[in-house]
Amino acid sequence: MALAPVIELNDGNRIPQIGLGTWPLNDREVSDAVVRAAEAGYRHIDTAVRYGNEAGVGSGIRASGLDRAEFFITTKLDGEFQGGDLAVAGLEGALKRLNLDYVDLLLIHWPLPRRGDFISTWKTFERLQGEGKARSIGVSNFKPAHLEKLMWETDVVPAVNQIQLNPSVTRSADCAYNERHGIATESYSPLGAGSGLLSAPVLNRIAGKHGRTVSQVVLRWHVQKGLVAIPKSADPQRMTENIDVFDFTLDEEDLTAISTLDEGPEAGVNSDVQGH
Repeated sequence: MALAPVIELNDGNRIPQIGLGTWPLNDREVSDAVVRAAEAGYRHIDTAVRYGNEAGVGSGIRASGLDRAEFFITTKLDGEFQGGDLAVAGLEGALKRLNLDYVDLLLIHWPLPRRGDFISTWKTFERLQGEGKARSIGVSNFKPAHLEKLMWETDVVPAVNQIQLNPSVTRSADCAYNERHGIATESYSPLGAGSGLLSAPVLNRIAGKHGRTVSQVVLRWHVQKGLVAIPKSADPQRMTENIDVFDFTLDEEDLTAISTLDEGPEAGVNSDVQGH
């Protein structure tokens, strides 16, 4: 069993570098997945109100037999809970479904800049963090322009920005901005779900070179870039493979070859106009 190393966040808390993504698993599927993931060494579980599976995540945590304190649990509040104090009810509902007293990381799921509510929502997040209901607070799908506005008008710098990121959508400018401001970058869809990324010949060649799976090569790429990654799987074997990426290293030739896969940010989601 491999345990992922941790990255220290700007608030002093620590997040495991590989976690379990849970979209689109339902409550029953995710409960089983969390138990299997815990057996494989995962301690970081990512969910969201929008996923509709927080109750299953909570039951999986309890069924794992591990202390709650061993887990790093993330949830996200979508647009339904943006504006003023709406996030209070959003988090209270999430904690009730999870059957937890706190989450380790609470994220604004989408900036929804045309609504203009993420500033007031973030101020509520700051209060929830002060009350201990969220150990760390962060954002998801935020571009540098959104972060700039947020940090100009509020007091707490986000600990994490969770964005769609993989070798075909590297978002290098966003990562550089996050790094300059001490914000950890977390990759969702790290294996390029639905994009055909894992069929790329260059990745298959590198996988053969190292005697690894293509997924392991891609996740190792995330690790070496200092990113947090949350691959989704309900298959125990794949879970084990996905977390077993800390005993080999991609060389400069590998990294240069992988860089040719970048299709630019236009290939990914555009959170100026997308989100919920």
